[in-house]
Amino acid sequence: MSLTVVGSIAFDAVRTPFGERDKMLGGSAVHFSLAASFFTTVRAVGPVGDDFGPDEFAILESRGVETDDIERVEGGKTFFWRAHYAHDLNVAHTDETQLNVFGEFEPKLSDASRTADALFLGNIQPELQRRVRGQCDARLVALDSMNLWIETTRDTLAAAIAEVDCLMLNDAELRMLTEEPNLARAARAAMEMGPEIVVAKRGEYGAALFTADGFFAIPGYLLEDVRDPTGAGDSFAGGFLGYLDGVGAEVAGASDADLRRAMAYGSVLASFNVEGFGSERVQTLTR
Repeated sequence: MSLTVVGSIAFDAVRTPFGERDKMLGGSAVHFSLAASFFTTVRAVGPVGDDFGPDEFAILESRGVETDDIERVEGGKTFFWRAHYAHDLNVAHTDETQLNVFGEFEPKLSDASRTADALFLGNIQPELQRRVRGQCDARLVALDSMNLWIETTRDTLAAAIAEVDCLMLNDAELRMLTEEPNLARAARAAMEMGPEIVVAKRGEYGAALFTADGFFAIPGYLLEDVRDPTGAGDSFAGGFLGYLDGVGAEVAGASDADLRRAMAYGSVLASFNVEGFGSERVQTLTR
């Protein structure tokens, strides 16, 4: 089994009521890859600059993540994001964004990445998501997005959503996309756009899975020690899709048991993620 993820690779600076970090490894492709690596072979695709060195590559490669398709742009700087959280850890307040090499990102996939069994289209421009989808023959394709693309490129995003099997958004984004205030109705409206599976990520309250046959909701694991929620959604996606790829599930043939177990693994990885800053806690996990 093999799984390709296309998304951001970043350095993050984050402050929460429980501490701060001035520079830590982050980005959607990183959080997703580390979580999914517990279940399958992961190939990460994304751009980095000269400041992304052997230590950063070693973190991914030590977990078996294939890094051949991480493009190192000579003379460039890696995507940088600075943010802070108040006591409501569900809301990130962005203080600074430097797109750097990510601003000119044109995904370049090797044959191995194009022929992977599963594909995760991280939160990048919908037009790029469509281009990557067009290059791949994966049997299971999932997509994440955000409010920015819903507001500014809705038609292109809708076209991208129509081409995937699974849509993964947080509950607010799902409501915004469909203009349905009720979560169940929003999920049904999203399925009418094309995907057979819709997953609504609900932060500390867990996640909800919707298919044509019904729905399944799983609560978030109640934690006493929460440090930083950055990357929790991508860690959830990595656990969810990584498990499904690891057991060889296809959308048409995925059993309720497989889908529900995938939700549980996603919740577990997200819960571990928030116990440390950035990807620090997940880096220490063993199976």
